[in-house]
Amino acid sequence: MSYVVKRAQVKPDISAPFDAPCWAEAEIMKIDNCFVEGSNYNPEVKFKLMYDGDGLYGLYEVHDNYVRCAHTEFQSGVCSDSCLEFFVRPSAGVGYQNFEINASGTMLCMHITNPGRTAEGFIEYRFLEKEEVKDMKIFHTLPDVVEPEQQGLCTYRLGWFIPFSLFKHLNGAPVPTAGTVWRANVYKCGDKTSHPHWQSWVPLRAVNFHVPDEFGKIVFG
Repeated sequence: MSYVVKRAQVKPDISAPFDAPCWAEAEIMKIDNCFVEGSNYNPEVKFKLMYDGDGLYGLYEVHDNYVRCAHTEFQSGVCSDSCLEFFVRPSAGVGYQNFEINASGTMLCMHITNPGRTAEGFIEYRFLEKEEVKDMKIFHTLPDVVEPEQQGLCTYRLGWFIPFSLFKHLNGAPVPTAGTVWRANVYKCGDKTSHPHWQSWVPLRAVNFHVPDEFGKIVFG
């Protein structure tokens, strides 16, 4: 599967509505491949991705009936919350990054160079330091904490900006130009909500998000 990342003519506003003019040129990506290991409930998740000379801009819109965001500390286990995730492997360098952000804006992120599993985690990885991601920006429409779980239809947005300087630092990746191809997948999960679910843009053979060989292509336009 592939997705064309449009180059923005006007800087995308990560706090803007999903259908705002600054996002109008972006293709809509649906995060709708669901796993039977989850509950019988899956929220509706849409995503847009754009870029300019500074970095990547992402915006999610979610219609969800069971929302929980208990984690508030950087690098805490946000995948157990209502969580939106972007895994990306630039065309240069070694490894990939996982940006896991709960719907209240708390993030876990790593640079993973060998995702093989051990009893302690991955074979080769490290958590990113706060200083490394200081130029990232995150916007969320939900409160900083949603606990206990909110039940009933809730529509929320989450937006982020990731500077290309971070990929240069981690992967030695140059700023992409038209025709550059990176690999990525986009996910929604809620491991410890009342209705656990796991969803992806590109279908996976198993409930394991950390299989970079199964990532789809994002093609810079």
